[in-house]
Amino acid sequence: MTEPGALRRRILVVEDEYVIAMDLALELEELGFEVVGPAGSVSEALALVDRGDRLDGAILDVNLRNERVYPVADALAARGVRFVFASGYDARLMPDAYADVPRCGKPIDRAVIVRFLGREAPAG
Repeated sequence: MTEPGALRRRILVVEDEYVIAMDLALELEELGFEVVGPAGSVSEALALVDRGDRLDGAILDVNLRNERVYPVADALAARGVRFVFASGYDARLMPDAYADVPRCGKPIDRAVIVRFLGREAPAG
């Protein structure tokens, strides 16, 4: 739990499957993060990134209705925002430009969230 008046870390969630997006958002909120989104498409996610609001991290589903999330990854990287890909894709199928980006399978569990975003998790 965050202390009163403390800024909660803002995590962008990009996921096109409603149930998965809502479950992930709930998990993040239970861990003390503030959820931005969820965004269900590349254009929706880019609009959230382009607003210029503070983002401390992001979880990106790679495949959004047969569109790849890479433009969102590029926009986040340009802003210096850490992100993780959530995907069942084999690492060999990912473009070389994203070879060093952490990946996790779906469904994402709490332990994975803590491992990838734990350094940003609020104390308490």
